[in-house]
Amino acid sequence: MFKKVFSNNKNVKDLTPKIKQYLSDYRSKVFPQGVLNSVNEFSMANKNGVYWLEFETPFPCQGELEQIGQALSVEFDIDLEMSIGLNIKPVRTHSIKGIKNIIAIASGKGGVGKSTTAVNLAYALIAEGARVGILDADIYGPSIPTMLNLHNQRPTSADGKLMQPLQSNGLTAMSIGFLVSDSEATVWRGPMASSAFSQMLNETAWPDLDYLIIDMPPGTGDIQLTLAQKVPVAAATVVTTPQDIALADAVKGINMFDKVQVPVLGVVENMSFHQCENCGHHSHLFGQGGAEHISNQFKVELLGQLPLNITIREDGDNGNSCVNVNSSGELAMLYRKIARNMASTLYYQLDANSPYTPQITVKEE
Repeated sequence: MFKKVFSNNKNVKDLTPKIKQYLSDYRSKVFPQGVLNSVNEFSMANKNGVYWLEFETPFPCQGELEQIGQALSVEFDIDLEMSIGLNIKPVRTHSIKGIKNIIAIASGKGGVGKSTTAVNLAYALIAEGARVGILDADIYGPSIPTMLNLHNQRPTSADGKLMQPLQSNGLTAMSIGFLVSDSEATVWRGPMASSAFSQMLNETAWPDLDYLIIDMPPGTGDIQLTLAQKVPVAAATVVTTPQDIALADAVKGINMFDKVQVPVLGVVENMSFHQCENCGHHSHLFGQGGAEHISNQFKVELLGQLPLNITIREDGDNGNSCVNVNSSGELAMLYRKIARNMASTLYYQLDANSPYTPQITVKEE
């Protein structure tokens, strides 16, 4: 609850249009046309001196709504609570039971922190209110078991047909690393790897998920194209570093998805800068402004920039996530902001209910 020390028992009928106007005028990357332009079932009530706002959003954005709630509390000098429902809809029709939207996290090359970013964005979406799963498509180097602290665990099957996915801190997971040893996975040929991935996707008993994050293998070769074509991916996010060679490969990744007609939601620039622990100075060790340049060039969103930070690496190696370990910390907030940007971009660009979707009317002569 967002409280003011001195709150007045103001009339709901008088206050409601003012709050609606505030929400309509609010602008951000997540709400480019205001909050009310995207929400449903808006209502307001006064319950024992506490003002309740209730509405539904079409994408997870709990963190930003909390900030808006705090601002409303200060602006109108009231005690305020918000009851937010989620009404996420699939943007692409497919036959995989339980999953609404599949988002691929990809990179043109290895070593840019794609898997770490995928795991932390999955946890960030959970923190923002969504139900999330992750599928490790990095057949040749599965790292999800390590990052989720699920070493040596194996999925079970209740009916002998579908595998039960594993759970880690609310995140549903499946990986080839749960099924075979690393040494076996690395010697597979392309068709065998593609077949294994297809089985993991289609023969897993996924619970109801708003988003399934797919940690794609690095690169833009045959296996990446095959996976992008076989899987009903709603959209993709490309991870890069500011380094020129990584940016060149990120461009190849964007072009690959364009060829298989998978929309690219945007670019995440990882290891964007290093912040000095003593003075706070930002050092751009791998270059500066690269992701912004290719975002402008290819008309895709720059979803966010992440620092080169030892905590991210240590948490990943230890099977933790900074989003969970320090949920109110700066790193967690960065990942949550990127997750909101990613989810809202998916809605605005591809959902049939988006305010940006053209309305077609047929006039009768």
